[in-house]
Amino acid sequence: MTYRTFFAAALTGLAALALVGPSAAWAGPPAALVEDVQGEVAGAELMDYVAPGQVIKLGPDGAVVMSYLKSCRRETVSGSGSVTVGPGESKVDGATLKSDIVNCDASHAQATTRETSEVAATIVRSIGPDSAPVAQAVIYGASPIVEAKGRGTLIVERLDQPGERQQIELTGRQYKGRFYDFAGTSHPLTPGGIYVASFGAARLVFKVDAQAKAGPGPAVGRLIRLN
Repeated sequence: MTYRTFFAAALTGLAALALVGPSAAWAGPPAALVEDVQGEVAGAELMDYVAPGQVIKLGPDGAVVMSYLKSCRRETVSGSGSVTVGPGESKVDGATLKSDIVNCDASHAQATTRETSEVAATIVRSIGPDSAPVAQAVIYGASPIVEAKGRGTLIVERLDQPGERQQIELTGRQYKGRFYDFAGTSHPLTPGGIYVASFGAARLVFKVDAQAKAGPGPAVGRLIRLN
């Protein structure tokens, strides 16, 4: 191989790395959930998960609201500029950032479906006259958002008191094929209640916070992940 050929091959390799570099930086578990998008926004859509290193660009009238799964930090970024997703908070360039902390269960956001399903099955089996169910997670809205991808039967059943059970046949047409929002229904859950949600082999035992309200609210505080 001549020096010129080697040099050309090296440049080609560097160009390829430049193209795949940002995508590789986005690999891994999601850091935040996009809860709202307004105006001109490139790089993220409503109810997208975003990962550390991902860059979202905003036009002059653009705005994006996203909540971090681990830090429970809810950010509103607006105005022309860009926002770079971090592990627990964002960095902005040119845009305006406002943030607050909302109620959310960070431990549930980081758990895998297999882990939660195995524990949930054990909890349900152990329920008896003298043993109360122990919740794996807490949600802070009485109208949960359930992440259940594809078609199947979603069942939400109360464990601490008998008789409350909801069964929803999902056709795969839920938002983005995976998000079913109880805020769009007339069947909120009972504040303070302990429930088990199941979809296929996935299960989660969760508690509804005693102060939870029905209807829309911060998505990260109402999220039940069954995928």
